[in-house]
Amino acid sequence: MHTYLDFEKPLAEIEGKAEELRALARSNEGMDVEGEAAGLDKKAADLLKTLYSDLTPWRKCQVARHPDRPNCKDYIRELFTEYTPLAGDRNFADDQAVLGGLARFNDQPVMVIGHEKGHDTQTRLHHNFGMARPEGYRKAVRLMDLADRFRLPVVTLVDTPGAYPGKGAEERGQSEAIARSTEKCLQIGVPLVSVIIGEGGSGGAVAFATANKVAMLEHSVYSVISPEGCASILWKNAQKMREAAEALRLTAQDLQQLGVIDQIIAEPVGGAQRDAKKTIRRVGRAISELLEEMEGMDAAALVKARRRKYLDMGRQGLAG
Repeated sequence: MHTYLDFEKPLAEIEGKAEELRALARSNEGMDVEGEAAGLDKKAADLLKTLYSDLTPWRKCQVARHPDRPNCKDYIRELFTEYTPLAGDRNFADDQAVLGGLARFNDQPVMVIGHEKGHDTQTRLHHNFGMARPEGYRKAVRLMDLADRFRLPVVTLVDTPGAYPGKGAEERGQSEAIARSTEKCLQIGVPLVSVIIGEGGSGGAVAFATANKVAMLEHSVYSVISPEGCASILWKNAQKMREAAEALRLTAQDLQQLGVIDQIIAEPVGGAQRDAKKTIRRVGRAISELLEEMEGMDAAALVKARRRKYLDMGRQGLAG
């Protein structure tokens, strides 16, 4: 069953009525309701297009967090072959919020690393809602080191509300682990492509997304703090999250203008959750294009270009 967001309630009513009519026809032979149901389908399609034609930043946050959006496992399953997961940081434990391993992408050997949120209550708890602990970032560092040693491009899939802020995580060096992962992103001499597939939250996302090329799905978000967290700090009122979302400039469109990201990947009408397979195919094409742009670059050139990208960040938007 499809999950509807708050602003989609009028759409839920129309689609619900169409389904009720069809269910009534199935239980009453000879009843013809297809014409009326088709009319409701068209009305729903038009409303869906209207709702998603001009989403506010806060609504984009809601879409980015939609429970039915494809997650890291879905992308790995559909886009990568011969995926061999690698586990653990060889120090403390294996963090289930971070998945990674060797794979082939378009028959090219790569290292893929990503945040996994899960898709239902049980799996979300298992993956800690995509919030990595220090061992998750140390696992990512280990995998990036391995990719660098064997000259394998790295692809990261970012979808996290932020790094886990728990007591144990802090005791084991959460901030240091995030910093080391970000540092490793800047150091490796292989192509690094990152895609924000849902939420890009704070340092938890930056630790994977300090890449040569960064792409975002059209309705994903990327920010230094969540709108609720920002509102709590600035206004002492988390209910001002809409104003905070506007101020944070966290949408893909804002971030492309500022030079933070390189490409926006269009989502199907109604968001990635409405057509996961089409979304995943589009992400695959974007990754392929971004990797092709770096073909032939040696290690020194890749590192230099990556560092220059972050030194120049924001200047384009400020100049405009």
